[in-house]
Amino acid sequence: MNLHNPSDAVRSKPEELVPSRYAQRIGEIDVLVVSDGVLPLPTQMLGHNADPAARAAWLHDMFLPADAFDWALNVVMVRSGGKTILIDAGLGSDPDLHLPRAGQTVKRLEAAGIDLSSVTDVVLTHMHMDHVGGLLVEGVKERLRPDLRIHVAAAEVKFWEAPDFSHTNMPQGFPDALRATAKRFAQEYRDNLRTFDAEHEVAPGVVVRRTGGHTPGHSIVRIASGGEALTFAGDAVFAVGFDQPDWYNGFEHDPEEAARVRVRLLRELAKTGEMLVATHLPFPSVGHVAVDGDTFRWVPVYWDY
Repeated sequence: MNLHNPSDAVRSKPEELVPSRYAQRIGEIDVLVVSDGVLPLPTQMLGHNADPAARAAWLHDMFLPADAFDWALNVVMVRSGGKTILIDAGLGSDPDLHLPRAGQTVKRLEAAGIDLSSVTDVVLTHMHMDHVGGLLVEGVKERLRPDLRIHVAAAEVKFWEAPDFSHTNMPQGFPDALRATAKRFAQEYRDNLRTFDAEHEVAPGVVVRRTGGHTPGHSIVRIASGGEALTFAGDAVFAVGFDQPDWYNGFEHDPEEAARVRVRLLRELAKTGEMLVATHLPFPSVGHVAVDGDTFRWVPVYWDY
């Protein structure tokens, strides 16, 4: 299957007003950004160390609600060197957190004509529930290949054995849900895990690199081919992080290091001009980074359709 060949794709179900997938070619590598849905969360999560008035002003300037808004949730499919790679797996389902508008990854992969049995590798940027939960949906594991390889930083697996939430700022219920999901994931997929320390090439031109910060094993994935490149930044960058990179996100377990990681990555991408996709940037999340004074500016690509 070619990710860009409409004849290979199954039409979206009638209730899907938008296909919720966006194809991008990086040299000889196929990339497909897929929306898992949206997460309605408190706006305080954008920068819990920020002055409330400054945060309110930013939200006003961005035409966003003052109290809560919808965070995008994106995953990525990659085809390179005969491998079909899923980068992150979305939320799955946790009815106790009342997030029914996310957890759409499996349905939307099917709508794109991608069978779960064709996935050879999964790369996890980290083990928060909105990145691994899709693998825990009932019936999913049975449809995956028994020899599926799941690549994740060794530091991430170690961290979730006894996670530290002392520097996070999350809504009630989230820490317990995150702990439980990570524990269940590690148990169910123990035999499929392929850990790495700092960097690992998953397929030709597809390299996962640990950054730390958001979680100790948080990683990003760089896709490069034919002189072109795109980085999937996971949770290293949020929408507010371009012009307020020092604001702490509520899900960051080491917010000071996360801010340093964010600034380094944005500087690097601004210098190279390479494309960026991130989990929680508005779908389809493909764009560039520009320097804007002492901070940065997000430049979305023009959709190719």
